[in-house]
Parts: sequence; C-alpha cells; structure tokens
Amino acid sequence: MVRGRLILGWVVIALPVLAASALALKVVLGDGSSKKAVLLAALGVIGSAVMWVLLRNNGRGLTLLAAMPLTVVAAFMVVLEVASMAKGAVEQYPAYSLARSNFDAVGGKTCGLASDVLVESNVNGFNLQPIIDPANPPSDPLAGANPIGFSPNGVPEKLDADAVEVKPGTGNTATQTVGPAFEEGQNAGTGGGFGAEGVNGSTVKLPFGLDPATTPVMGSWQDGVQQPAELTSSWYELPARSADKPLIVFSIAGRVMSFDQVGNMTYGQDLFLQYGKRTPDGTVDFLGQYRPLDVGPFPSWRNARVPVDQIPADADAVRIYARDPILIGDQWLAVTPPRMPVLQSLDSYIGHTQPVLLDWAVGLQFPCQQPFLHNDGVAQAPNYRILPDRPLATSSTNTWQAQENGGPLGLSEMLASSQTIPTYLKNDWARDWGSLEKYTQYYSDAKPAQLQTSTQTRSGWWTPGKMRVF
Repeated sequence: MVRGRLILGWVVIALPVLAASALALKVVLGDGSSKKAVLLAALGVIGSAVMWVLLRNNGRGLTLLAAMPLTVVAAFMVVLEVASMAKGAVEQYPAYSLARSNFDAVGGKTCGLASDVLVESNVNGFNLQPIIDPANPPSDPLAGANPIGFSPNGVPEKLDADAVEVKPGTGNTATQTVGPAFEEGQNAGTGGGFGAEGVNGSTVKLPFGLDPATTPVMGSWQDGVQQPAELTSSWYELPARSADKPLIVFSIAGRVMSFDQVGNMTYGQDLFLQYGKRTPDGTVDFLGQYRPLDVGPFPSWRNARVPVDQIPADADAVRIYARDPILIGDQWLAVTPPRMPVLQSLDSYIGHTQPVLLDWAVGLQFPCQQPFLHNDGVAQAPNYRILPDRPLATSSTNTWQAQENGGPLGLSEMLASSQTIPTYLKNDWARDWGSLEKYTQYYSDAKPAQLQTSTQTRSGWWTPGKMRVF
C-alpha cells in the first residue's frame, strides 16, 4: 500500500522534473549534437535517481516521502524560475532586466524601464560637421565625391513596414497574421511620403522631426530597372566623447544587413560607419569600419546606431559607406548624415505629471509616468504614448486599443497627430525595447470642458421612467 502510494507520487514528480530539466538544459546549452548528448545524459541521471529513491527504502520513511511530491514539485519549479530569471539578468547586465529593476527599486530607484530608455530629444542639434577639402569641396558631403546609383530622391513613396507573423496560440491577438507593421495612422511619421524640398534637392518626407533644410538624403532606390549603387560620404569630424553621448546615429530606410544581440542576421545591403584619424596635411587615414546596429522594422525609417565605445579612442573622423549591388526592387537603402546626440532618460524627458497613454503591455514597467486621467466621464488628451516592442504592439496593443474596438487610440488619433521620438535602450543598443510617440493636438487652443457635478440620494425603487427598448 505504502509502496504503491510512493510510486504514484514520485511518478507525478518524475514527469515534470524530467520535462523542466530538459527545458532548463536546452536554455543553458542551446542546440547542437554534443549538447543534446549532455542533455540526454543528464536526463538519465535524473531518472536513475528517481528509481533509486523508489526502491531503496520502505516503512515509515516511505510514508513520509510519499506525502511530499507536490511540495517537491512546487519547490523545484520555484528554483527553476528564479534561476532562469537570474541567468537572464546576469547575461544582460548592466542593461535593463526585471531582476536588476527589482534590486534598483529596493535601493530607491523606482521608475523601472523609464530610467534605462534614452531619448534623443533634439534630432537637429548634434549633426556631425563635414571635413571639407578647400581645394575640392563636394557639392553634398553626404553624397561624397562620386556616388554611383544614389540620388537625393532615391526613396520610394510608401515605406510600410513588413508584416508581423504571429504564432498560433499567441495570447491577446485578434488574428494570426497582422500587417503591415503599423495600421493606418499608426506609422507615426516613419512610413514615407513626400515633403518640402530639402537642402540637397530631396523631396523625401523626413522622419523624427529632422529638418529638411539641414538634413540631406541619399537613397539607392530607382524608378524602373535597378542599377548597382555605391556611396562613400565625405569624412565628418568626430567631437569629444562624453557619457551623455554614447551613440553615433543616422536615420536609414530600406533593407540593411544587420545582426541582433544574439548574432542572428537580417539580410540586406551593406552599410558601414568607417572611422579614421586626421593627419597634419588635412587628409584622413582609414582605420576600420563598424556595421551599425539596426532594430528595424524594414523598410520604414528607423535609426541605425553605432556605440561610441566601439570606435577606437584615437579615431577622430567618421564617414558612411553604403553598397547596393542587388538589382531586386525591394533591395535598396537610404541614409541621412551621422549625428552624435545628447541623450536623456525617458523619465527626465517626460516627467511624472504629463498625461501619457501607456499601452497595457508596458504599464507596469513605467510606474512613475502619469496615465491620462478619466474623471466624471471626461478623459484627458494624452501628450505621449509609450508602446511595447513592435511585434507585441502590432499584434496586440494596437488591436485591443484601436478606435473600432472602443479603445483609447480612438480619441488620441482623432485629436492629435503622432510623431515617433528616437529612443534607445541603455547598454542594450540592439534591442527593440518599444517606442515613444509624441502627440501634437490639432486644436492646441481648445478649452477644457467645464463640468458641473452634484450629488443626489435616491431610494432603491426610484426610476426616471421605463427602460427604453430598441
């Protein structure tokens, strides 16, 4: 009787233990034949240990042990979850993680992700200055001396981002395939179009508030048959380095080859930031190049980023090199000049009093920001919106908050235009943490509603009339 209870109880333990152990080892070791062999060996050891416990004893000890399965399983799962969270925190440190955020909160830093998201609040104030050769000055430093296949208007009109594929069974989604990336009205200025003629004759609509009067554009897209394209810009002076300027960034569109934080490649065309050292005679010695980090989405406008600490300390000049040898219509790229902006935390940029539309998926990560208020049936007009990473925003929060579903995007999109503000995750530059949008009210002089409220006491049987039936 006792032995039967023991065997039944430990079978209940053995199955989840084996499954959880397999999952844990797979997370730690990854894929590979040798690693699979280690995994199988570990499972054999665990199974042998379970059988040994089943057969070694009997009597009172077995009775006590038979009563423990659920406790052991619960304890094991807690240990596994804590260990996996600790592993992620250690690997991501000093970048943001939930574990690090919890420790920060104990130490008094309670604003979560808002302290680690860095905002580029002035996209036009920190452009790098070109190094001009007086004897042979280029007409456009971004174009360089001899651009091939690149032109100021080499960008198509529509830059709808690629669709997001949602895996079957994903929670909080309305459909299994969602696209394009941002629904109508939700590209927040990154979806292309035409604008005012710019400094180099481009009529491409610029994103992020970039000023066309000071920001040139060069792109390799061609109307009709595509031709190989290549561009080497002029050298730009690299200013003094400081802690509040950790990145060199430039806005890009199209399809660019890049690698994420774990080394996975996204196919596209070559784009590099080359660096060098100025010489006494005014020339620049080439030292090397760095492939910028690119979190997407393709082919919309976004900001490529180069960590300054990846540039050698003796380098004092940079330039852009782009190459597009592929003649397929959707394989093209466009660039703007490099800039080295001062960044500030999202917490200091927005503060704690402005009304913010916090998507439900990010609310717990931004505890210091003020959600827009709803009092007496009247809602505040939000000044900003904070979104999660693009796949989650596209497949879930944009859907559940949409105007057709009665969500808050209805009032925010009806009352204001939106513009994406460039943001970056501190010490984790290749990660798509989410995005920040700024709302500009269409009627900035609109006066707030003046409400008159009163309190009345009614009995439980009071009625103003019959219920209306439709």
